[in-house]
Amino acid sequence: MVLAIILGSVHFQIMKAPTKPLSIGEFVPMLALTVSLVAMSTDVMLPALDTIGRDLAVSNPNDTQLIVSMLFLGYALGQLLAGPLSDSFGRKPVVYLGFSIFLVGCLMSMLATDINLMLAGRVLQGLGVAGPRVVPIAIVRDGYEGRAMARIMSFIMAVFILVPTLAPLIGQGVFVLAGWRATFTLLFVMAVIALVWFGLRQPETLPPEKRRVFSVRNVISGIVEICTIRITIGYTITAGLIFGAFIGYLGSSRQIYQDAYNTGLLFPVYFGAAAIAIGAGSVLNAKLVMRLGMRRLSWSAMTFTTVSAAGFALIVHDAGGLPEFWLFMAWLMTLFFCMGLLFGNLNALAMEPLGHMAGLGAAFVGCGSTLVALPLAWFVGGSFNGGVLPLVLGFAGLGMASLVVMRLTDGRWF
Repeated sequence: MVLAIILGSVHFQIMKAPTKPLSIGEFVPMLALTVSLVAMSTDVMLPALDTIGRDLAVSNPNDTQLIVSMLFLGYALGQLLAGPLSDSFGRKPVVYLGFSIFLVGCLMSMLATDINLMLAGRVLQGLGVAGPRVVPIAIVRDGYEGRAMARIMSFIMAVFILVPTLAPLIGQGVFVLAGWRATFTLLFVMAVIALVWFGLRQPETLPPEKRRVFSVRNVISGIVEICTIRITIGYTITAGLIFGAFIGYLGSSRQIYQDAYNTGLLFPVYFGAAAIAIGAGSVLNAKLVMRLGMRRLSWSAMTFTTVSAAGFALIVHDAGGLPEFWLFMAWLMTLFFCMGLLFGNLNALAMEPLGHMAGLGAAFVGCGSTLVALPLAWFVGGSFNGGVLPLVLGFAGLGMASLVVMRLTDGRWF
């Protein structure tokens, strides 16, 4: 029944395909909603992770973090297909396919009776959401380049950040009222809304004459070409390094806020406050990037991230691993403000040389950075020991590694 509805929507869209470009006022929020399914899928069940673990008989509390990380594993793998397919068959059909797989994954997780089925559903959700996440980046690259692209990406990130700001609060409300399975119902409904909006309003941005013939040989040759571009490889690795620390935070956030600091039902409020700091950084980046450039802003933000994390690690160590909560939040919000400056710029820098194969390029950058990030995230999040020192050291160490890679990529410091 679900697949019939989806296919019907796709058929209706093909019959009435829009051709007029959208205004920025609609283009940005529509793509932000589509892209935000990754963040919503990650954050909406965070308040319920402990209960999910108990209901599904998970013995080690840290293992519940797999419910977050398995989504990113599927997401990384899905991008390998979504990007090349969108270069060959157009942007919109790949988004439709991705939404369909995502909806099936939501149903699996919703009905899961053990952790294995839950994780399988989460991998499917990540696999499916790769299309709606990576293709919009290619759509932006189809119409923009350079600093203008970074500006649009910053606007999308700013709107996109509103989702993780509100997601835990929404998830907690849904969890309290209807149980954790209802959070996956919410994701299902969100995906349907995003699919209908995208299908009815977004025109195809890759005309048939510009599409690459799909073949394994073409994909491999494209990847080989990408691997020769130092800027793309360098900034993909850089994004993955710092993203690893960020995913480690996401996975351990419930334990940090509720177990270590005993915030109880206020967990979503504090989590959202940190997310707002990312949004503020993204908004400021959109205003500054046209004047100062992507590299200068990225260098400044990464340097401050590394130095502040290293300095705060000394304070955390002296406090026995658990500083006062207000001090932790002040540091975290400052750090996440820098993340808002970094995320859009690092992706735009990596994508800058790939305009002739934006779909494959977006897939490579997204998949590569996520595969770099995941083992680092498992290490950072899995090192949770009742305090925040592993997280702080994770940001300090991976920030330093990022600066080294940026130095090797650009051939100069700053």
